[in-house]
Amino acid sequence: MTYILITGGAGFIPSCLADKLLQNPNYHVVAVDNFLTGHSLKISNSVHNNYTFIEGDVNNHLFLEQLFSDYQFDYIFHYAAVVGVKRTTENPLLVLEDIDGIRNILDLAVKHKVKRIFYSSSSEVYGEPVEMPQRELTTPLNSRLPYAIVKNLGEAFCRSYHQVHGLEYTIFRFFNTYGPKQSPDFVMSKFIRSALKNEPITIFGDGSQTRTFCFFEDNIEACVNAFEQGRFVNDVINIGNDRETSVLELAQMIIEKTGSSSEIIHLPPLKEGDMTRRQPDITNMKTLLNRNLTLLEDGIHTVIQSEIFYKLNGIEAKVAHH
Repeated sequence: MTYILITGGAGFIPSCLADKLLQNPNYHVVAVDNFLTGHSLKISNSVHNNYTFIEGDVNNHLFLEQLFSDYQFDYIFHYAAVVGVKRTTENPLLVLEDIDGIRNILDLAVKHKVKRIFYSSSSEVYGEPVEMPQRELTTPLNSRLPYAIVKNLGEAFCRSYHQVHGLEYTIFRFFNTYGPKQSPDFVMSKFIRSALKNEPITIFGDGSQTRTFCFFEDNIEACVNAFEQGRFVNDVINIGNDRETSVLELAQMIIEKTGSSSEIIHLPPLKEGDMTRRQPDITNMKTLLNRNLTLLEDGIHTVIQSEIFYKLNGIEAKVAHH
């Protein structure tokens, strides 16, 4: 039996990762979350006995020490973090506390001889675009926001622990990922929720800022393949989609897909944190998928049809089938 720790296990991407890994009966997944931003509805409901969920905070060293004593982990996916542009810019000290969790995980991984750690970094580390598409090894990491600084610091910790202790790692730089379990305060789920309720869709600025939207199944499949195939060891890889879509175009697409009567309202631009463009170079990711990425239109349709989306967003399921 291979023991795998997933931190942030009640979050969107970590819980989807657990769902995927639990399909293999040879894996025992232990998920940990303190419910700061996670939700109990996202926790995997495994029909097997190879899943354990534990409420706890990875920033608490005593809690983690006991956890590592109870289980001999082979691999760790460290995904726990304070996330969301608005939340992280309004709570910078809370974001900086995540540094404790990174060090706790790495220290105990070395002590207990974990084989490899997978660290969730972010497209935020790139800051404003200076190179398009944004490449892992040539694009400068130049964001000054606390969230991005912590992610960049986490990457440096991974490299340093490998250099000093031989701890193997893989760094995933996640670009916007969406899916039925995504939290309600992110742009995709927020727009869809508003559209389904025929409420106004609000956009910061003129909506010309672009993002790339990666369907969660593409994200999870690429990351699990990197793990199972032993790829990108002691390396960094962009995980996302390379199709640029403006925020205004996204809102218009969602209104059309849902048959909504929502109007689009423009708010003043955010003072910081709302980058003008993002587009990853996903050459490496594509070698892990060996298939086409999910079309944005198809992914949005899947979210609209998903019952878990309605539960998380407090929408009556009867409006689900536009």
